[in-house]
Amino acid sequence: MHIPDGYLGPATYGTLYAVTVPFWAAASWKLNRTLKAKQAPFLAIGAAFSFVIMMFNIPIIGGTTGHATGATLIAILLGPWAALISVSVALIIQAVLFGDGGITAIGANCFNMAVAGVFSGYAMYRLIAGRAGVLSRRRWIAGAVAAYVSLNVSALLTAVEFGIQPLLERSADDQPLYSPFPLAIAVPAMAIEHLLVFGFIETVVTALVIKYFQKNDPEMLR
Repeated sequence: MHIPDGYLGPATYGTLYAVTVPFWAAASWKLNRTLKAKQAPFLAIGAAFSFVIMMFNIPIIGGTTGHATGATLIAILLGPWAALISVSVALIIQAVLFGDGGITAIGANCFNMAVAGVFSGYAMYRLIAGRAGVLSRRRWIAGAVAAYVSLNVSALLTAVEFGIQPLLERSADDQPLYSPFPLAIAVPAMAIEHLLVFGFIETVVTALVIKYFQKNDPEMLR
């Protein structure tokens, strides 16, 4: 799901940078006001966890990769704004130091996984968990479903961004300048793998970690 350089045109990656920057600013402002000193190490651990889990990339059709992100799990444990920063930091380090995702596509990758992925997953979790107690089975079920939804939202957005490139950016001889795959190819290529494989990996990891905290440190889920 890490979009490389050369697959999105300036109109797309520029717009997604412009959309994502205010979320980074809002998250920084909120964390400066609410993050306690004892919570800072957990923020770093969240970024490290996201970094590690996203390094397990599996190539898929279309020149990109599929993987879990940990976005929903971090949002459940630390809150969505902290998760936004954690996942963004992981993505930026991967792009700058490891070439995993393009520099021009940092805004797009962060929007897909750190913004849309985090907030869709957290909203789904809160909707399903409701007022259930910390030790309730409903909590880990909510986390599992939310993680599955979150990852597939991110994958769908990535696919749409690929698929609209032939419509937005074409050469004088009517050839695609960037991603050549239309929506009819890009959406199934991304969606099928994440619906059938990566979504369930994210689901299992999230459920197991929530159950671990329910048993060993339930205060993390309050």
